[in-house]
Amino acid sequence: MDITLQQVEYRYQVGTPFERRAIYDIDLDIPHGTYLAVIGHTGSGKSTLIQHLNALLQPTKGTVTIGDTNIQAGKKERQIRQVRQKVGIVFQFPEHQLFEETVEKDICFGPMNFGVSEDEARERARKAIELVGLSEDLLSKSPFELSGGQMRRVAIAGVLAMKPNVLVLDEPTAGLDPKGRKDIMDMFYRLHQEERLSIVLVTHSMEDAAKYADEIIIMHKGTIHKRGTPTEIFHSPEELLQLGLDVPDVVRFQYQLEKKLGIQLNTRCLSIEQLAEEIQRWMGGNGR
Repeated sequence: MDITLQQVEYRYQVGTPFERRAIYDIDLDIPHGTYLAVIGHTGSGKSTLIQHLNALLQPTKGTVTIGDTNIQAGKKERQIRQVRQKVGIVFQFPEHQLFEETVEKDICFGPMNFGVSEDEARERARKAIELVGLSEDLLSKSPFELSGGQMRRVAIAGVLAMKPNVLVLDEPTAGLDPKGRKDIMDMFYRLHQEERLSIVLVTHSMEDAAKYADEIIIMHKGTIHKRGTPTEIFHSPEELLQLGLDVPDVVRFQYQLEKKLGIQLNTRCLSIEQLAEEIQRWMGGNGR
């Protein structure tokens, strides 16, 4: 399912003394099957942007097209419920939204709320728990008996049980240790590959953006500052550093190495392995 935003603007508290423009001039297309990362400072408009992707917010100007549904500023759209079934959002700390007495009931809640039968919902719960790498044995347990990492996976399984076409992830690894963060991000990438899910990832981790995304957009002061592949976005680290953003460690190391040696390697490397090969190639070409 494709998503397109055309000249989208959103203002909070319109018509009050506290009116504030959060995003503006947003032109963005997200073709089906895309893995898009959204980076930018706190307050740059990232969270406001992604809430338009399943109509949690509706634009105060412009048009958002989600599949066959057009959401236009000033017009009520009757198919919002269908949109929210097809575009699932995983917010920060989704485990805080768990509330049922068993894992199975928690995962079934969303599908049944959208009219799915109990038998079908239970089958979806079984498949969803498998997709997030947990055992079916946990379905009968209370979610509050699980570890923090398991609780987060259960919450994500609840979103997957809705069978979304698009998964929007708002800092999904917040609060996790490095291993937990890697496990969760690898799981999302596997779902992207195997289930053909479109993924929109909001992250402060430049490593995750570089490693997993096909494309990256930089939000800055409420609008899209730049869009490109990870290689294109991180090609000029100076630009991101001037915006107050970080860059992946390997990009920073290459940038500092080039400045120190007064050289320019042929490509911007996004992994240690790639950088090692590029340095070896440069040394060979310089007779060293």
